[in-house]
Amino acid sequence: MGDPRKLKAKAETPRRVWDAERISSETALRREYGLKNARELWTVLAELKRMRRTARHLLSLGDAGRAQGLQIVAKLQRLGIAKGEMRLEDVLGLGVRDFLDRRLQSHVIRKGLARTPAQARQLVTHGFISVGGRRVTIPSYVVTAGEEPTVSYFKAIDISVPEDKPKQAPRREHVAAPEPAAAEKPAEKAPATAA
Repeated sequence: MGDPRKLKAKAETPRRVWDAERISSETALRREYGLKNARELWTVLAELKRMRRTARHLLSLGDAGRAQGLQIVAKLQRLGIAKGEMRLEDVLGLGVRDFLDRRLQSHVIRKGLARTPAQARQLVTHGFISVGGRRVTIPSYVVTAGEEPTVSYFKAIDISVPEDKPKQAPRREHVAAPEPAAAEKPAEKAPATAA
């Protein structure tokens, strides 16, 4: 049967966990992109860090490294992260927003399929969004440049906000409590007679 797989953590926790400046900037990004928790942001930051580390290593190898770096640039162009002509040196200038913009959740908001980031996340997780005609229920799914035009609803849903009508208080009718039946009335005690 074999040993179970040992999954490697995709997210890296920051070195200084309680840094107030980092926490405030991460909170702003989480609100802007509708991320569930900080771990989702740390996963994206770890991917960005890996790309930059690989680019720095290949740049240090010289011309041989630049030839291998074309594969990284091609991958970034396929994902839609690299815009236009990009060189290996430009990989070092990428930011976390470049990666967060490629998430399915971000595309749902950008296309107008949802009104808020939270609603976009809910629509994706509940199976209302498709990519290329296939239902996708993962908000962090990376939409490639070729798949971008195919993001749409999987099943019809109305996300419009109904017009506010003045609410009327529910009508309460006064119902009199029923009188107890004769059998339910407590029997009156007869006065005790002297014998």
